[in-house]
Amino acid sequence: MRMLLRGTAPRWLTPALVALAAVLTLALTAGPIRLGGASPGAAFTYYLVRPLTTSYTVLEVLLASTPLIFTGLAALVAFRSGYYNIGGEGQFIAGAIAVTAVTLAFPALPLVVSLPLGLVAGAVAGAAWGLIPAVLRVRRGIDEVVTTLLLNPVALLLLQGLLNGPWRNPTNQFPESAPVGAGWELPRIVGGSRLHLGYVVALVLAVLAWVVLTQTRVGLTSRAVGLAPKGAAFSGIPIRRTLLGAALASAALAGAGGAVQVLGLQHRLTAEVSTGFGYTGIVVATLAALSVPAAIAVATLLADITVGAESAARALQLPPQMGKVVTATLLLCSVGVLVFRHYTLALRGRRRGARAAGGAS
Repeated sequence: MRMLLRGTAPRWLTPALVALAAVLTLALTAGPIRLGGASPGAAFTYYLVRPLTTSYTVLEVLLASTPLIFTGLAALVAFRSGYYNIGGEGQFIAGAIAVTAVTLAFPALPLVVSLPLGLVAGAVAGAAWGLIPAVLRVRRGIDEVVTTLLLNPVALLLLQGLLNGPWRNPTNQFPESAPVGAGWELPRIVGGSRLHLGYVVALVLAVLAWVVLTQTRVGLTSRAVGLAPKGAAFSGIPIRRTLLGAALASAALAGAGGAVQVLGLQHRLTAEVSTGFGYTGIVVATLAALSVPAAIAVATLLADITVGAESAARALQLPPQMGKVVTATLLLCSVGVLVFRHYTLALRGRRRGARAAGGAS
Protein backbone atom coordinates (compact mmCIF):
# COMPACT_ATOMS: atom_id res chain seq x y z
CA MET A 1 0.00 0.00 0.00
CA ARG A 2 1.11 3.57 -0.60
CA MET A 3 -0.22 7.09 -0.13
CA LEU A 4 -1.41 8.96 -3.22
CA LEU A 5 -2.27 12.66 -3.32
CA ARG A 6 -5.97 13.32 -3.86
CA GLY A 7 -7.13 15.56 -6.66
CA THR A 8 -10.23 16.88 -4.86
CA ALA A 9 -11.91 15.66 -1.70
CA PRO A 10 -15.71 15.31 -1.40
CA ARG A 11 -17.48 17.63 1.03
CA TRP A 12 -18.63 14.78 3.25
CA LEU A 13 -15.10 13.47 3.81
CA THR A 14 -13.94 15.86 6.54
CA PRO A 15 -17.04 15.40 8.79
CA ALA A 16 -16.78 11.64 8.27
CA LEU A 17 -13.11 11.65 9.29
CA VAL A 18 -13.84 13.74 12.37
CA ALA A 19 -16.57 11.27 13.36
CA LEU A 20 -14.14 8.40 12.81
CA ALA A 21 -11.57 10.13 15.04
CA ALA A 22 -14.18 10.48 17.79
CA VAL A 23 -15.13 6.78 17.55
CA LEU A 24 -11.46 5.76 17.68
CA THR A 25 -10.94 7.98 20.72
CA LEU A 26 -13.84 6.35 22.54
CA ALA A 27 -12.50 2.89 21.74
CA LEU A 28 -8.89 3.62 22.70
CA THR A 29 -9.68 5.37 25.99
CA ALA A 30 -12.26 2.85 27.17
CA GLY A 31 -9.47 0.56 28.44
CA PRO A 32 -7.70 3.14 30.62
CA ILE A 33 -11.04 4.30 32.03
CA ARG A 34 -11.95 0.71 32.87
CA LEU A 35 -8.57 0.26 34.56
CA GLY A 36 -9.34 3.39 36.56
CA GLY A 37 -12.34 1.58 38.01
CA ALA A 38 -15.19 3.25 36.13
CA SER A 39 -17.57 2.38 33.34
CA PRO A 40 -16.53 3.99 30.04
CA GLY A 41 -20.15 4.90 29.31
CA ALA A 42 -20.57 6.66 32.64
CA ALA A 43 -17.21 8.41 32.28
CA PHE A 44 -17.98 9.79 28.83
CA THR A 45 -21.38 10.92 30.07
CA TYR A 46 -19.61 12.99 32.72
CA TYR A 47 -16.97 14.21 30.28
CA LEU A 48 -19.27 15.30 27.48
CA VAL A 49 -22.90 15.48 28.60
CA ARG A 50 -23.07 16.46 32.27
CA PRO A 51 -21.33 19.84 31.84
CA LEU A 52 -24.07 20.85 29.39
CA THR A 53 -27.03 19.93 31.58
CA THR A 54 -27.12 22.98 33.88
CA SER A 55 -26.71 26.68 33.25
CA TYR A 56 -23.93 26.93 35.84
CA THR A 57 -21.77 24.21 34.27
CA VAL A 58 -22.39 25.57 30.76
CA LEU A 59 -21.05 28.93 31.92
CA GLU A 60 -18.09 27.12 33.50
CA VAL A 61 -17.39 25.49 30.14
CA LEU A 62 -17.40 28.90 28.43
CA LEU A 63 -15.11 30.23 31.16
CA ALA A 64 -12.68 27.34 30.70
CA SER A 65 -12.71 27.86 26.93
CA THR A 66 -11.66 31.53 27.16
CA PRO A 67 -7.87 31.06 27.51
CA LEU A 68 -8.00 28.23 24.97
CA ILE A 69 -9.58 30.52 22.38
CA PHE A 70 -6.75 33.01 22.85
CA THR A 71 -3.96 30.45 22.63
CA GLY A 72 -5.74 28.50 19.88
CA LEU A 73 -5.97 31.65 17.78
CA ALA A 74 -2.31 32.37 18.53
CA ALA A 75 -1.19 28.97 17.24
CA LEU A 76 -3.58 29.14 14.29
CA VAL A 77 -2.35 32.52 13.05
CA ALA A 78 1.27 31.39 13.17
CA PHE A 79 0.74 27.94 11.69
CA ARG A 80 -1.19 29.26 8.68
CA SER A 81 1.91 31.21 7.70
CA GLY A 82 4.25 28.28 8.17
CA TYR A 83 5.67 29.73 11.40
CA TYR A 84 5.44 27.02 14.06
CA ASN A 85 5.10 28.95 17.29
CA ILE A 86 5.35 26.49 20.19
CA GLY A 87 5.94 29.29 22.68
CA GLY A 88 2.34 30.23 23.41
CA GLU A 89 2.81 29.10 27.02
CA GLY A 90 5.68 31.51 27.65
CA GLN A 91 3.96 34.33 25.78
CA PHE A 92 0.78 33.75 27.81
CA ILE A 93 2.80 34.01 31.04
CA ALA A 94 4.63 37.11 29.76
CA GLY A 95 1.28 38.81 29.15
CA ALA A 96 0.13 37.91 32.65
CA ILE A 97 3.33 39.32 34.16
CA ALA A 98 3.06 42.55 32.17
CA VAL A 99 -0.55 43.26 33.11
CA THR A 100 0.27 42.57 36.76
CA ALA A 101 3.10 45.10 36.60
CA VAL A 102 0.69 47.70 35.22
CA THR A 103 -1.95 46.97 37.87
CA LEU A 104 0.64 47.34 40.63
CA ALA A 105 1.86 50.62 39.16
CA PHE A 106 -1.61 52.11 38.58
CA PRO A 107 -3.98 50.38 41.05
CA ALA A 108 -6.85 52.90 40.93
CA LEU A 109 -7.67 53.17 37.23
CA PRO A 110 -11.35 52.87 36.12
CA LEU A 111 -12.45 49.94 33.96
CA VAL A 112 -12.87 52.06 30.81
CA VAL A 113 -9.12 52.75 30.95
CA SER A 114 -7.86 49.57 32.61
CA LEU A 115 -9.38 47.09 30.14
CA PRO A 116 -7.75 48.45 26.94
CA LEU A 117 -4.54 49.24 28.82
CA GLY A 118 -4.37 45.74 30.26
CA LEU A 119 -5.00 44.10 26.88
CA VAL A 120 -2.37 46.27 25.20
CA ALA A 121 0.15 45.56 27.97
CA GLY A 122 -0.40 41.81 27.68
CA ALA A 123 -0.28 41.85 23.88
CA VAL A 124 2.90 43.94 23.77
CA ALA A 125 4.62 41.72 26.33
CA GLY A 126 3.61 38.57 24.45
CA ALA A 127 4.88 40.03 21.17
CA ALA A 128 8.13 41.08 22.84
CA TRP A 129 8.58 37.57 24.23
CA GLY A 130 8.11 36.12 20.77
CA LEU A 131 10.30 38.69 19.00
CA ILE A 132 13.69 37.02 19.47
CA PRO A 133 12.68 33.62 18.00
CA ALA A 134 10.95 35.41 15.13
CA VAL A 135 14.03 37.49 14.30
CA LEU A 136 16.26 34.42 14.55
CA ARG A 137 13.98 32.62 12.09
CA VAL A 138 13.71 35.36 9.47
CA ARG A 139 17.31 36.61 9.74
CA ARG A 140 19.28 33.44 10.48
CA GLY A 141 16.95 30.64 9.49
CA ILE A 142 17.03 29.15 13.02
CA ASP A 143 14.17 26.72 13.70
CA GLU A 144 11.49 28.54 15.68
CA VAL A 145 10.14 25.29 17.13
CA VAL A 146 13.24 25.00 19.30
CA THR A 147 13.65 28.66 20.24
CA THR A 148 10.01 29.33 21.10
CA LEU A 149 9.80 26.11 23.11
CA LEU A 150 12.95 26.87 25.09
CA LEU A 151 11.61 30.27 26.14
CA ASN A 152 8.60 28.69 27.89
CA PRO A 153 10.53 27.52 31.00
CA VAL A 154 12.35 30.86 31.05
CA ALA A 155 9.01 32.65 31.41
CA LEU A 156 7.97 30.22 34.13
CA LEU A 157 11.22 30.80 36.06
CA LEU A 158 10.75 34.56 35.74
CA LEU A 159 7.20 34.20 37.10
CA GLN A 160 8.37 32.13 40.06
CA GLY A 161 11.20 34.55 40.79
CA LEU A 162 8.81 37.52 40.90
CA LEU A 163 6.26 35.74 43.08
CA ASN A 164 8.88 34.53 45.54
CA GLY A 165 10.68 37.87 45.53
CA PRO A 166 9.49 41.43 44.93
CA TRP A 167 5.87 40.56 44.17
CA ARG A 168 5.26 38.22 47.12
CA ASN A 169 1.92 39.07 48.75
CA PRO A 170 2.76 41.56 51.52
CA THR A 171 -0.27 40.59 53.62
CA ASN A 172 -0.10 36.79 53.86
CA GLN A 173 3.40 36.23 52.42
CA PHE A 174 2.04 33.69 49.94
CA PRO A 175 3.90 33.39 46.61
CA GLU A 176 1.31 35.46 44.76
CA SER A 177 0.94 39.12 43.93
CA ALA A 178 -1.30 41.56 45.74
CA PRO A 179 -4.89 41.66 44.41
CA VAL A 180 -5.58 44.00 41.51
CA GLY A 181 -7.63 47.12 42.13
CA ALA A 182 -11.42 46.99 41.75
CA GLY A 183 -11.23 48.95 38.49
CA TRP A 184 -9.05 46.22 36.97
CA GLU A 185 -11.47 43.35 37.56
CA LEU A 186 -13.37 42.38 34.41
CA PRO A 187 -17.14 42.45 35.04
CA ARG A 188 -19.16 39.25 35.10
CA ILE A 189 -21.36 38.61 32.08
CA VAL A 190 -23.94 36.61 34.04
CA GLY A 191 -24.69 37.31 37.67
CA GLY A 192 -23.83 34.48 40.04
CA SER A 193 -21.33 32.94 37.61
CA ARG A 194 -17.59 33.34 37.05
CA LEU A 195 -17.92 34.00 33.31
CA HIS A 196 -16.39 37.41 32.65
CA LEU A 197 -16.05 39.95 29.87
CA GLY A 198 -12.86 38.31 28.69
CA TYR A 199 -14.93 35.66 26.91
CA VAL A 200 -16.56 38.36 24.79
CA VAL A 201 -13.13 39.85 24.08
CA ALA A 202 -11.92 36.42 22.92
CA LEU A 203 -14.88 36.09 20.54
CA VAL A 204 -14.36 39.59 19.15
CA LEU A 205 -10.70 38.85 18.47
CA ALA A 206 -11.71 35.57 16.85
CA VAL A 207 -14.06 37.40 14.48
CA LEU A 208 -11.34 39.93 13.63
CA ALA A 209 -8.85 37.12 13.02
CA TRP A 210 -11.33 35.35 10.74
CA VAL A 211 -11.93 38.52 8.72
CA VAL A 212 -8.21 39.23 8.35
CA LEU A 213 -7.29 35.66 7.46
CA THR A 214 -10.11 35.02 4.99
CA GLN A 215 -11.18 38.39 3.60
CA THR A 216 -8.02 40.45 3.25
CA ARG A 217 -4.83 40.50 1.24
CA VAL A 218 -2.84 39.92 4.44
CA GLY A 219 -4.63 36.64 5.02
CA LEU A 220 -4.15 35.55 1.42
CA THR A 221 -0.42 36.24 1.42
CA SER A 222 -0.05 34.60 4.81
CA ARG A 223 -1.74 31.45 3.55
CA ALA A 224 0.36 31.47 0.39
CA VAL A 225 3.58 31.65 2.41
CA GLY A 226 2.41 28.80 4.63
CA LEU A 227 1.41 26.50 1.75
CA ALA A 228 4.17 27.21 -0.77
CA PRO A 229 6.91 29.56 0.41
CA LYS A 230 9.00 29.17 -2.76
CA GLY A 231 6.03 29.88 -4.98
CA ALA A 232 5.07 32.86 -2.80
CA ALA A 233 8.61 34.25 -3.06
CA PHE A 234 8.53 33.80 -6.84
CA SER A 235 5.26 35.80 -6.91
CA GLY A 236 6.93 38.68 -5.11
CA ILE A 237 5.42 38.15 -1.64
CA PRO A 238 7.83 39.37 1.10
CA ILE A 239 8.42 36.10 2.97
CA ARG A 240 10.39 37.53 5.88
CA ARG A 241 7.96 40.35 6.56
CA THR A 242 4.99 37.99 6.39
CA LEU A 243 6.58 35.51 8.79
CA LEU A 244 7.59 38.24 11.21
CA GLY A 245 4.09 39.74 11.20
CA ALA A 246 2.47 36.35 11.78
CA ALA A 247 4.89 35.54 14.60
CA LEU A 248 4.28 38.83 16.41
CA ALA A 249 0.49 38.68 15.92
CA SER A 250 0.48 35.13 17.27
CA ALA A 251 2.54 36.04 20.33
CA ALA A 252 0.40 39.13 20.97
CA LEU A 253 -2.78 37.04 21.02
CA ALA A 254 -1.25 34.66 23.55
CA GLY A 255 -0.07 37.57 25.69
CA ALA A 256 -3.53 39.15 25.62
CA GLY A 257 -4.91 35.83 26.83
CA GLY A 258 -2.57 35.94 29.83
CA ALA A 259 -3.74 39.45 30.67
CA VAL A 260 -7.40 38.42 30.49
CA GLN A 261 -6.73 35.41 32.73
CA VAL A 262 -5.36 37.68 35.45
CA LEU A 263 -7.96 40.42 35.16
CA GLY A 264 -10.97 38.20 34.59
CA LEU A 265 -10.52 35.16 36.80
CA GLN A 266 -7.63 35.26 39.25
CA HIS A 267 -7.49 39.01 40.01
CA ARG A 268 -3.87 38.48 41.04
CA LEU A 269 -0.81 36.78 39.61
CA THR A 270 -0.15 33.23 40.82
CA ALA A 271 2.14 30.41 39.77
CA GLU A 272 -0.94 28.65 38.36
CA VAL A 273 -1.87 31.47 35.98
CA SER A 274 -1.44 28.95 33.17
CA THR A 275 -1.98 25.22 33.45
CA GLY A 276 -0.63 24.47 30.01
CA PHE A 277 -2.97 26.75 28.05
CA GLY A 278 -0.25 27.54 25.52
CA TYR A 279 0.33 23.88 24.73
CA THR A 280 -3.39 23.14 24.62
CA GLY A 281 -3.77 25.98 22.12
CA ILE A 282 -1.66 23.95 19.71
CA VAL A 283 -4.14 21.10 20.13
CA VAL A 284 -7.01 23.52 19.43
CA ALA A 285 -5.42 24.85 16.24
CA THR A 286 -4.49 21.37 15.01
CA LEU A 287 -7.90 19.81 15.64
CA ALA A 288 -9.56 22.84 14.04
CA ALA A 289 -7.49 22.37 10.87
CA LEU A 290 -6.45 26.05 11.20
CA SER A 291 -10.06 27.27 10.87
CA VAL A 292 -11.14 30.08 13.21
CA PRO A 293 -14.80 28.96 13.66
CA ALA A 294 -13.64 25.39 14.21
CA ALA A 295 -11.08 26.62 16.75
CA ILE A 296 -13.86 28.15 18.87
CA ALA A 297 -15.78 24.87 18.68
CA VAL A 298 -12.72 22.78 19.58
CA ALA A 299 -11.81 25.09 22.47
CA THR A 300 -15.35 24.68 23.80
CA LEU A 301 -15.14 20.89 23.40
CA LEU A 302 -11.85 20.68 25.30
CA ALA A 303 -13.25 22.95 28.00
CA ASP A 304 -16.30 20.67 28.20
CA ILE A 305 -14.00 17.69 28.78
CA THR A 306 -12.01 19.64 31.39
CA VAL A 307 -15.09 20.60 33.39
CA GLY A 308 -16.49 17.09 33.00
CA ALA A 309 -13.23 15.54 34.20
CA GLU A 310 -13.56 17.41 37.48
CA SER A 311 -17.08 16.04 37.95
CA ALA A 312 -15.99 12.53 36.99
CA ALA A 313 -13.14 12.69 39.51
CA ARG A 314 -15.62 13.42 42.29
CA ALA A 315 -18.40 11.08 41.23
CA LEU A 316 -16.51 8.13 39.72
CA GLN A 317 -13.19 8.46 41.57
CA LEU A 318 -11.34 8.70 38.26
CA PRO A 319 -8.02 10.54 38.21
CA PRO A 320 -8.58 14.09 36.96
CA GLN A 321 -5.72 13.52 34.50
CA MET A 322 -7.95 11.09 32.62
CA GLY A 323 -9.54 14.06 30.86
CA LYS A 324 -6.12 14.97 29.45
CA VAL A 325 -5.68 11.39 28.29
CA VAL A 326 -8.95 11.67 26.35
CA THR A 327 -7.87 15.03 24.88
CA ALA A 328 -4.45 13.74 23.83
CA THR A 329 -5.94 10.62 22.27
CA LEU A 330 -8.44 12.74 20.36
CA LEU A 331 -5.58 14.85 19.01
CA LEU A 332 -3.57 11.83 17.86
CA CYS A 333 -6.58 10.17 16.24
CA SER A 334 -7.64 13.39 14.51
CA VAL A 335 -4.17 14.07 13.13
CA GLY A 336 -3.94 10.48 11.95
CA VAL A 337 -7.23 10.29 10.11
CA LEU A 338 -7.31 13.85 8.75
CA VAL A 339 -4.32 12.99 6.60
CA PHE A 340 -6.82 11.26 4.34
CA ARG A 341 -8.37 14.62 3.39
CA HIS A 342 -5.40 15.06 1.09
CA TYR A 343 -4.20 11.51 0.53
CA THR A 344 -5.72 8.15 -0.28
CA LEU A 345 -4.42 4.61 0.01
CA ALA A 346 -3.67 2.58 -3.09
CA LEU A 347 -2.67 -1.06 -3.42
CA ARG A 348 0.54 -1.50 -5.39
CA GLY A 349 -0.59 -4.87 -6.80
CA ARG A 350 -3.76 -3.40 -8.28
CA ARG A 351 -1.89 -0.54 -9.87
CA ARG A 352 0.66 -2.90 -11.41
CA GLY A 353 -2.12 -5.15 -12.65
CA ALA A 354 -3.83 -2.17 -14.27
CA ARG A 355 -0.60 -1.20 -16.00
CA ALA A 356 -0.07 -4.77 -17.27
CA ALA A 357 -3.60 -4.91 -18.62
CA GLY A 358 -3.08 -1.60 -20.39
CA GLY A 359 0.17 -2.84 -21.95
CA ALA A 360 -1.43 -6.09 -23.18
CA SER A 361 -4.22 -4.18 -24.88
